Amino acid sequence: MLKIIDLKAEIEGKEILSGLNLEVNPGEVHAIMGPNGSGKSTLASVLAGREIFKVTGGRIIYKGKNLLSLSPEERSREGIFLAFQYPIEIPGVSITNFMRAAVDEHRKHKGLKPLSAAHFLKFMRKKKKIVQLGAKLEGRSVNQGFSGGEKKKNEVFQMAMLEPDLSILDETDSGLDIDALKVVANGVNKLRTKNNASIVITHYQRLLDFIVPDIVHVLWNGKIVKTGGKELALELEAKGYEWIRRMNN
Repeated sequence: MLKIIDLKAEIEGKEILSGLNLEVNPGEVHAIMGPNGSGKSTLASVLAGREIFKVTGGRIIYKGKNLLSLSPEERSREGIFLAFQYPIEIPGVSITNFMRAAVDEHRKHKGLKPLSAAHFLKFMRKKKKIVQLGAKLEGRSVNQGFSGGEKKKNEVFQMAMLEPDLSILDETDSGLDIDALKVVANGVNKLRTKNNASIVITHYQRLLDFIVPDIVHVLWNGKIVKTGGKELALELEAKGYEWIRRMNN
């Protein structure tokens, strides 16, 4: 599904990714761990097409296409979803209207007709249950006045509505208490199928108690320097990142 080859990227002339390689297949959950400044969020942003980052080398192949040639909007319609570490607020735009516009655009891209109002509301009610999204939230503006947990629930709700092929969760556990973390992780797990894939970016092993990865990668100075099973996350929790630094000096 996704193949990243020798990817290099910078921001304002500073190189952040320095030859990153990664391959993700359908049905897999990959966790990417690493200390601050290692390039985790940069990788997520580059995959989503954020223009503040400049790709200076390498290739990204997504479902056989050159991802770097696609705009952020095209990437979304092709099935890539990014759950932000800090979801933005959109005053004046209700969650319902926002999601209906997004779902209609994705259906149009697939050659499908827009859902009727009745079918859309039925579809939305079904997806709300996945993340326990309350009715009082759906009529509010997107993320405006939401708590951290509500924002993250709303991100997973959007993911459920759009049914992406590749979901990228950028530190979605940031700022969540244990109850909100469980709700968000449960939603992610329910959305997992043999045909989609997820990249879970996190500092801490605790998220991986609830979203169990198939493969764990350690990102250090812009490269993946170690890959293993879920036990690698436990090793990082026990040892910290200092041993990774020593290993790569």
